[in-house]
Amino acid sequence: MIRLLTRFDLCFLIAAFLSFVASVSLWFLYNHDYGAYVGLWVPSILALWVGVRLTIFGSNGSGGCES
Repeated sequence: MIRLLTRFDLCFLIAAFLSFVASVSLWFLYNHDYGAYVGLWVPSILALWVGVRLTIFGSNGSGGCES
């Protein structure tokens, strides 16, 4: 059975979600510039997550698919 999300994956998703919440909070409650800056973290965290997953699946030779 293939497990889609591991605890490691959930850490990245939680970090991206918290960054999004912090960005929206800063945008509306404090300063638009700070909110925009923190908002750039979300795609950066998700891109890092994809890179790490590709590195992990690429190293075991399965390509991320189990046959």
